[in-house]
Parts: sequence; structure tokens; C-alpha cells
Amino acid sequence: MMFSKILDYIEETICVVCTIVMTCITFANVVTRYTGIGSLSFSEEITTYLFVLLSMMGTAIAAKRRAHLGLTVLPDAVNFKARKALLVFVYGLATVFSALLVYYGILMVINQYNLGMVTSAMQWPEWIYATFVPFGAVFVTIRFAQATIQEAKVKPESADGKEELSK
Repeated sequence: MMFSKILDYIEETICVVCTIVMTCITFANVVTRYTGIGSLSFSEEITTYLFVLLSMMGTAIAAKRRAHLGLTVLPDAVNFKARKALLVFVYGLATVFSALLVYYGILMVINQYNLGMVTSAMQWPEWIYATFVPFGAVFVTIRFAQATIQEAKVKPESADGKEELSK
């Protein structure tokens, strides 16, 4: 329980910081362009990379809340046991997918580091920003794993065998 609260805090803090920084940089870029000073060349680069991190953290938060888009036609049409098995399978598959994203993200970072790739505007090492993908995917993997475990533990709460997902 404490681990989950720590994850909540980290995810939400990263989302807030990314949003604030992206907003400030974009606003500053607009102001400098319209005042005739010129465009801030780094603004698009930083905003794009922060958006990647924000998206990954948002994915983790959505996984925790079970708020991802999905079709519920099949789970709603089957009995409790089949629904439970289907959801455990789907969340398990999402866990495996996000774990693969961690693995291949790390390989991408290593590759960019070895090649000495740099960003176009700021000439910073590309691998620094590339770490956002496996970093965020770790959170997504943990959240989908938690959802898989929670779904496996769900028990019917009503006489007809249908119950609401624990949120």
C-alpha cells in the first residue's frame, strides 16, 4: 500500500512538473516570437521530449485507474469467471508489452549512447531524453502488473456473479 502511494506521488509530481515546464517554455517561445526577439530554438525539442515523459506517466496513471480505452462488449457479455479470466489475460498481456518496452527502450538508450547521437537544437546527448521511454515504461509495467494481480483476486460480490471492478 505504501509502495503504491509512493508511485502515485512520483507519477503525479512528474506530470505536474512536465506540464508546468512545457507551458512556460511554450509561452516564452510565443512571447519572444511576437516581440521580434526570435524563436527559442530549444523550446520545441524540450517540449517534445517532456511530452514523451508526460505521456508515459499518464499511461501509468491510466493503468492504475483502469481508465484505458477499450471495448467492453466481450467482458460485459460473459459470466464472472470468463470475464475475470479475460481481464487477467488482457492486463497480463499489457504487463508483458510494457516490460518489453522497458527492455527495448534500454537497448535504444545504449545504442544512442554508443553512437554518440546528439539532439539537433541543443546538441545534448540523445540518450538522456531516450531514458524517458524505459523510465516511464517501468511505471506502466508496475501498474499493469498491479492491475493483473488485483483482477486475479476479484471475487463475485452479488448473487448473479457480476460485480464492479475495484477501482
